[in-house]
Amino acid sequence: MTAVSPCTRHSRSERGRRAWHAGAAAEASVSAHYARRDYRIAARRWRGAAGEIDLILQRRDQIIFVEVKAAATHEAALARVSARQASRICNAACEYLASAPCGQNTDMRIDVATVSRIGDVRVLENAIAA
Repeated sequence: MTAVSPCTRHSRSERGRRAWHAGAAAEASVSAHYARRDYRIAARRWRGAAGEIDLILQRRDQIIFVEVKAAATHEAALARVSARQASRICNAACEYLASAPCGQNTDMRIDVATVSRIGDVRVLENAIAA
């Protein structure tokens, strides 16, 4: 077993802290984007047994699950959504819908929202098929 130097531990925790704050800022930008379009935020960073969903929104009778990704460009952010992650998001969405009044019959979609380095938000609606 190799020892991790205190410098490595510090820089790793600092990177984690920066990533958490950057993610929270991106989610806030995306939340504001949807709010301007009359979506209501039902949950932020909802966590179930299958995993976490960044944002869960509601508009009329539809539930929208949103995966938020931030990077220098929208293309780079979108490339960060792996097939494994898409599967996890679908499973978590199904888990969330189990407690909805209409269950799996609920009108829903899964969006991917990207935030560029300059704070521009783009939404790819229905980006992940459940």
